[in-house]
Amino acid sequence: MNGSVVSYSLRELIARFGGEVVGDPEVRVSRVATLENAGPETIAFLANPRYLRHLATTKAAAVILSPTERDLAQTARIVHEQPYLYFARVSTLLASPRTPVPGIHTTATVHSEAHVDSSAEIGPYVVIGRGARVGQGSVIGPGATLGENARVGRDCHLHAHVAIYAECLLGDRVIAHAGVVIGADGFGIAFDGDRWVKVPQVGRVRIADDVEIGANTTIDRGAIDDTVIEDGVKLDNQIQIAHNVHIGAHTAIAACTGIAGSVRIGRHCRIGGAVGIAGHVTIADHVEVSGHTSITKSIDKPGVYSGVYPFEPNRDWRRNAVQLRHLAEIAKRVAALEDGLAQIRRSQS
Repeated sequence: MNGSVVSYSLRELIARFGGEVVGDPEVRVSRVATLENAGPETIAFLANPRYLRHLATTKAAAVILSPTERDLAQTARIVHEQPYLYFARVSTLLASPRTPVPGIHTTATVHSEAHVDSSAEIGPYVVIGRGARVGQGSVIGPGATLGENARVGRDCHLHAHVAIYAECLLGDRVIAHAGVVIGADGFGIAFDGDRWVKVPQVGRVRIADDVEIGANTTIDRGAIDDTVIEDGVKLDNQIQIAHNVHIGAHTAIAACTGIAGSVRIGRHCRIGGAVGIAGHVTIADHVEVSGHTSITKSIDKPGVYSGVYPFEPNRDWRRNAVQLRHLAEIAKRVAALEDGLAQIRRSQS
């Protein structure tokens, strides 16, 4: 972080983002904070009722509330239908973005046939291969690597030890956090009697603009066609995306989700944490999948989908697990009983 501290009045904030000011519109804020830990010149928000108890005691200079909580605070406040979204916009405004320091560190290795824009920052021990390109204003963090003919667009930030394999393409304003691997071989193997034969992975990874990729997430290159991540996709930490997956624009995926090969996920989807998606599945636009759900077949309609067996006391779980093992047998017996009852009714009519 760098740059001087900036502050805004509530009047200035609603001029930018809308909403209604209740209280003194000249109150100024320069930082964001939680209700519980707020102090002078901070702005906090309430979006979850469980934190309502902190509203009466917060020391924030101002708070962001929904219309239903409008009159529950004594401090100056901004009222908006979506307090968390409003907070995100204010937080972005108040943040001091890191300005690139143009130049190539003396320990970096840049191939003579690579192209690095003069405004880009190349950190210590970075390796940039032949034909690779780094766009205007991008930051390549310590120990990151770009393979041959890899491309990084404008205003990207690759944090420490990000690996971009050969031929992979990143658009503009892409953020990849530490340990991200883009373009490793997909898991393509064919069984030959008593051994596995590797299937060469000759596709690429193509990542569009405004994508953010969490720490240690891996995106495999395509087996033949490319793996594609469209505009505005947000990926959490430790996600596995296999070869030839296609993720639609503005979809968000939480941590530890595993996506098998050739899956197509639509636009504006929300995938919870630790979801497992089987290979060759298609998921429609505007689908929400609850955490820990297993998706084994395609979803062709928008909606919320869940598949978690709720936890319960171990003794009850064991008893129910035994019954689940015999579920198919029980279903057959119930069907036989229904058929018998139907025959009795017909004989009596």
